[in-house]
Amino acid sequence: MAGAFGFKGCQKIRGPQIRSLLEAKDFFLFDCDGVIWHGEKAITGAAKVVNALIRQGKNVVFVTNNSTRPRENYVHKFYRLGFTDVMLEQIFSSSYCSALYLRDVVKVCGQVFVIGCPGLRTELQEAGIQCVEEADDPDATIYDCALAADVKAVLVGHDDKLTFLKLAKASCYLRDPDCLFLATDTDPWHPLSSGRILPGSGSLIAALEVASGRKATVIGKPSRFMFECISSQFMGVDPAQCLMVGDRLETDMLFGSNCGLDTMLTLTGVSQIEEAQEYRNSDLTTNQSLVPDYVVDTIADFLPAFEELDEQSN
Repeated sequence: MAGAFGFKGCQKIRGPQIRSLLEAKDFFLFDCDGVIWHGEKAITGAAKVVNALIRQGKNVVFVTNNSTRPRENYVHKFYRLGFTDVMLEQIFSSSYCSALYLRDVVKVCGQVFVIGCPGLRTELQEAGIQCVEEADDPDATIYDCALAADVKAVLVGHDDKLTFLKLAKASCYLRDPDCLFLATDTDPWHPLSSGRILPGSGSLIAALEVASGRKATVIGKPSRFMFECISSQFMGVDPAQCLMVGDRLETDMLFGSNCGLDTMLTLTGVSQIEEAQEYRNSDLTTNQSLVPDYVVDTIADFLPAFEELDEQSN
């Protein structure tokens, strides 16, 4: 990706380089998990960075593939963890963007069968999307359960209450070629603090793609649609003035590349710099889209640059 800085290309930056980047960019897109917080603990310095950017008049938005909670819950979490200046309009989750896609892009007329957590259904219902109500007997099977009429879309997100019956029902609905097959995201797994992992939405979608013989349309990162949502709600968004900050090469960095944004990898989450360097040194052209332009240990590395900017303005 061509840009204004000679130090780009999977380069660790600090000090004056970060300051130059902060001065050059007007729009900052942050992933949440692994960048802003880990679970219920904010990453040290992250709140100061976000609040400082907002108070300096920068546009800050949060783009997360986490579809498990409605945006209102995110506002409460941000405030609880010290991000006191974050507003609802700055949050773009895969659940919210899925609701916009169904309402505004495909203009779905009928019911949506949802595999996902209650937060996903909440976002859909707030957008006026009618969801299939689940009221099966605990012993019901695909042989004798009821199938809803007028199902026009199947939407799959993270679902920690997934059952075989849900997969079977979704497979039945998708036999209709006019029934849309949508996915909030394709994240394969998520790290847990115990060192274990949690299967992500991508693992559920893969099962349904095999069962249905169809490929899902992905709403969340690395799809461009999340950036289109942001552009539709913030006037004058110029990709050249944007910086995407994330912790996952295959979603955050690829998302930025797909949307024409400069990208920054922070090493507080899933991906590490060695993986990025392997992609950079690869002969496969497609792997270059996974390479971040810049790398920092943590977004707290922004803080000294803010101090220098404050000194210059005084």
